[in-house]
Amino acid sequence: MRLHYLLFDASDDGEGTGTWDAMASVRAAQLPEVMQEVQAVLAWAEAHSPGPRGPLDEGGAWDADQQVQTDGEWTTVTLTLTGPWEWGEALVAAFVSSGD
Repeated sequence: MRLHYLLFDASDDGEGTGTWDAMASVRAAQLPEVMQEVQAVLAWAEAHSPGPRGPLDEGGAWDADQQVQTDGEWTTVTLTLTGPWEWGEALVAAFVSSGD
């Protein structure tokens, strides 16, 4: 699945862990499509899990946080993933370079 709404921004902590923020700001009509993309990303993360999901400082290998905020006619969806750098880069590549 190629992402049409979510845009990723990555940062590396320099110790092999990364954070990937995916964000989309849409009107109500596009919200179901954005949420479908969020679910696809989370499904990939679960299927290719580098270990248990949970806060990294509590022993988790990766974690995710989803925020949805509405302001007038616009809804902003933010998905933040944290985990091993190679895993996160593979996740982004799976959606950015896919031919779907």
